[in-house]
Amino acid sequence: MKIKWKGVYPALTTKFTKKGDLDIPAFSKNINAQIKAGIDGMVIGGSLGEASTLLQDEKMQLLTTCLNLAKGKIPVIVNVAERSTKAAIAVANEAQKNGANGLMVLPPMQYKPTDAETTNFFIDVSKSTDLPILVYNNPVDYKIEVTLDMFEVLLKRKNIQAVKESTRDISNVTRIINRFGPNRLKILCGVDTLAMEELAMGAHGWVAGLVDAFPRETVVIYRLVKAGRIKEALKIYRWFLPILELDISPQLVQNIKLAEVMTGIGTEHVRPPRQRLKGAERKRVLKILKDGLANRPKLPKV
Repeated sequence: MKIKWKGVYPALTTKFTKKGDLDIPAFSKNINAQIKAGIDGMVIGGSLGEASTLLQDEKMQLLTTCLNLAKGKIPVIVNVAERSTKAAIAVANEAQKNGANGLMVLPPMQYKPTDAETTNFFIDVSKSTDLPILVYNNPVDYKIEVTLDMFEVLLKRKNIQAVKESTRDISNVTRIINRFGPNRLKILCGVDTLAMEELAMGAHGWVAGLVDAFPRETVVIYRLVKAGRIKEALKIYRWFLPILELDISPQLVQNIKLAEVMTGIGTEHVRPPRQRLKGAERKRVLKILKDGLANRPKLPKV
C-alpha cells in the first residue's frame, strides 16, 4: 500500500483490562469509531499507546487487530522507539513481516546523540526495510531535534517520506516546504493545539491524540481546513482547544483515556508505573471534558 501521508492519523491508545492484559474488544471498538469517522490511517504503539510497557508480541497482536479492521483501506503505521539501532531494525523487520504498511521512527533516547549518530540511526533503519518511514521530530519532549540540514541527508533515502512535526514552531512548516518543496517531505502535525495553524500553513496531515475520544470533530476540522472553509473549522477548533490542551501534558495518556471513557469509546486502565488520574487533577480534567461535552458543536457536512 502506498501511503499518501495526508489526513488524520490517530495515535491510538492501547486498551488494557483491569488486570493489565490487552483488551482487544475495547481496542477494536475505538478503532471502529475512528474508521467510521473517516480517519486516513492509524499509528500504533506510540508514546500515547504506552509503547514502553508493551511486549513485542503484544505490539504485533495490536498490529494484526488493526490490519483486520482496516481491511486494506487505510494504512497501519507501527511505532519504532528503541534505544539501539539493532533493536530498532528488529522491530522494523518484525512489523514488515506482520503486514505493517509503514513505520513511525523516533530517534534513540538512551542519551542525547550527536547529529551524525541520529542521522545514521534513521538511515540504518531505512536500509533495513522497504516500508515508508515517518520521522518523529519532537525536541521538546525528547531533547533531540532532527534539523533541516539533517533531513537534507535523510531524504536521500526514498523510503524516508514524512515528518511528524512536533517542534512547537509553526514556522517550521514553511521552512520545510521552502527547503524541500511541497511534496518531498510530507508534514504531519504532531501537536494537537497547533494542528489547525499548521494545516493552514500547508501541513499535509495530523497525527492526533484527542481524536481517540473525538474522532468526528478531528476529521471534520481537517477536512474543513483543506476545503478552505476556515471560519467553520475555526468555530469547532475554538471549542475543541481546552480539550486539545490535555494532549500537551506528561499525563496525556491518562487524560485522553479518561476522555475516551467520557465519550463512550474507551477504558481508563493504564499500565504501571502510570496511574489513573486522582484528586484535584482528576476533577480539573473532568470539568474540562464535561464543559466541552455540554457544548459539543453540531458538525457541518464535509
